Amino acid sequence: MGLKLANVVPWGRSLPEYIKMFALSDRDLSLSILDCAAGPASFNAELTHKGGNVISCDPIYQFGVGDIAKQIDATYTTIIQQVSANLDRYVWRDIDSPAQLGQVRMSAMGLFLEDFPKGLQNGRYMLESLPQLSFATQQFDLALCSHFLFAYSKQLSETFHYEAIAEMCRVAKEVRIFPLLTISGEPSPYLHTIIETLTQQGYQPEIQSVNYEFQRGGNQMLKICKPLFFNK
Repeated sequence: MGLKLANVVPWGRSLPEYIKMFALSDRDLSLSILDCAAGPASFNAELTHKGGNVISCDPIYQFGVGDIAKQIDATYTTIIQQVSANLDRYVWRDIDSPAQLGQVRMSAMGLFLEDFPKGLQNGRYMLESLPQLSFATQQFDLALCSHFLFAYSKQLSETFHYEAIAEMCRVAKEVRIFPLLTISGEPSPYLHTIIETLTQQGYQPEIQSVNYEFQRGGNQMLKICKPLFFNK
């Protein structure tokens, strides 16, 4: 059955996981990056420490560290209980148990919580909500979205998905979205229609396999590029 969540919850991942989920090369990591619906991921903190250029945006950034930590604690209990009840839906390779999953996620989110006050002050964390962003057109080289679009297909409409992806394509030269499964483990019902619509709009969407799989079957991302002549 997989996870069953009524709403989007804060659950963050690390730089090494981002590198695998989005097939990020050393060159990719040197680009100007926007992490959309980033939540409490440690990607920003870790990449900034290595000299990277990344802005994370999420509505959760309206809250202080204490309130975000409380939301994370509540999410932890829900996620670990549901994963433990559906072990066969996951690939226990890099992470070998629900207990280790909790440790890995809480470690990443702990790094985020430590970095958040300074990053917020420096403008690396911004209160922004898809499907409308305040950034300039093509302000970023690369926009990423982890475990939000397609993952929450049951909670967010197809129209929301298209508008959010189109907005990411506006503010960045390339967009990558992972995974293409819902949080309960089924293929998103919106994926192929959105790919067709993006193609008709002049984009170049492509499904790519990646070297990351925790949800069983969840080892693909959607990569969206613009032709050189495309000025939308």
